Amino acid sequence: MDFAAGFPAALRGRPFRVREALQRGVSAARLRSRRLVRPFHGTRCWTPPVGHVERALAVAPRLRPDQAFSHTTAAHLLGIPLPRRLERDRRIHVTTIGTDQAIRVRGTVGHRSQRGRASVVHSGTTRIVDPANTFVMLARVLTVDELVVAGDALVGWLNWCTPDELTAAVRRHRGARGIRRARAALAEIRPGSRSPGETRLRLSLVRRGLPQPALNHDVVVDGRWVACVDLAYPSARVAIEYESDLHRTDPRTFRKDLTRGEDLKDADWWLVRATSDDVGHAADRFTERVRRLLTSGRDGRHDTRHRRPLQTIW
Repeated sequence: MDFAAGFPAALRGRPFRVREALQRGVSAARLRSRRLVRPFHGTRCWTPPVGHVERALAVAPRLRPDQAFSHTTAAHLLGIPLPRRLERDRRIHVTTIGTDQAIRVRGTVGHRSQRGRASVVHSGTTRIVDPANTFVMLARVLTVDELVVAGDALVGWLNWCTPDELTAAVRRHRGARGIRRARAALAEIRPGSRSPGETRLRLSLVRRGLPQPALNHDVVVDGRWVACVDLAYPSARVAIEYESDLHRTDPRTFRKDLTRGEDLKDADWWLVRATSDDVGHAADRFTERVRRLLTSGRDGRHDTRHRRPLQTIW
């Protein structure tokens, strides 16, 4: 007989609380079976949870109505990019909204928030602190630049909230830990970014004195759409593409990139490709290259070589 068949249908295929199983008529002996996984005290899973999201879902049956996932756990659930040092943190963060007791389960970190400061959103049956307040909570553990990446994601490709909602959340948390970093990051967050690499590249260029580039700019020449580029300086006809490893390893993306470059060249735009090195140890050299292109682009054509007529060879 299938082991799971001895459980009510409502408990199959999902983490559940021991108390709930007992109330549904499951025996204590069956709940002690080694066929069930015990990721946290008082909960059972059918398979070992893999990754932060599955570990959070394994804690979910323990949450009270006044509790929600928060901080880095909320970031994982919402898809907010985090630095690698935090991606390796296995602890599950839960915030209690109000005056009741914070969660006390081994493997979790309990927090408390005043009513009115944070609200809760739902992903299925999972309770998560709303994205704007999650941004403020992340200010406790992220640097300013890491917060800008998170903020760009929230108002950009994730589209979870607006810049005004981030601003309102920062104001509500006056005096909170990390709030100065949140304010500093807020001043540099821009809608339109589509990846952490684009955000880091933009920050690198602006911090070295270049003007703010347009984000995901549509290049249109004589009424004809040519390409959409990650960063652009339209007045100088300079386009910048941030190339992740996907651009190198995926054949379809590689061919698309080549075609985009040729199309931009035909439209008298200069396409500059950037990699992770260009926002790291080679950032100064890369910025100077872009600076030279901006100067030549505003003065005229990018290709300033003398153009001689082609000679016919007989």
